[in-house]
Amino acid sequence: MTTDTVLDVVAGTLFIGGALLALVAGLGIVRFPDLLSRMHAATKPQVLGLMLLMTGLGIELRSVTAGITLFLVVAFQLVTGPISAHMLSRAGYRTGKVDHSLLVVDELTEDLERAEKLDELDRLELERERDAALADEGRDARGITDD
Repeated sequence: MTTDTVLDVVAGTLFIGGALLALVAGLGIVRFPDLLSRMHAATKPQVLGLMLLMTGLGIELRSVTAGITLFLVVAFQLVTGPISAHMLSRAGYRTGKVDHSLLVVDELTEDLERAEKLDELDRLELERERDAALADEGRDARGITDD
């Protein structure tokens, strides 16, 4: 066996492994019952599958410039995939798409309640500042002057 044959077999194995992980990610999205489980299935095996596919492609192409480009693709996926999944899951949590009975630990509820209290305090403070500014002008909140 030559070196080219061995590299082709390794690349093919990586292609098959990456394709299987992408398939598992797709099946997980279809089969899992709730949003957070689907987000997990969409990010974990998909990123590893992409890494395997890009590694196999780099071995098959045997080019330094292609290898650098494929490395950048994997790096950007590793940076953006978890961040986008995190933001989508937080949005789903805030809009009520998450089944709280399936959660073992729920740390986000306390944070959201604290944020809502701060938002309410900020809103009240802005109303007080507006009323004070209107009072300085001789008007009340309805726009009626004292004359």
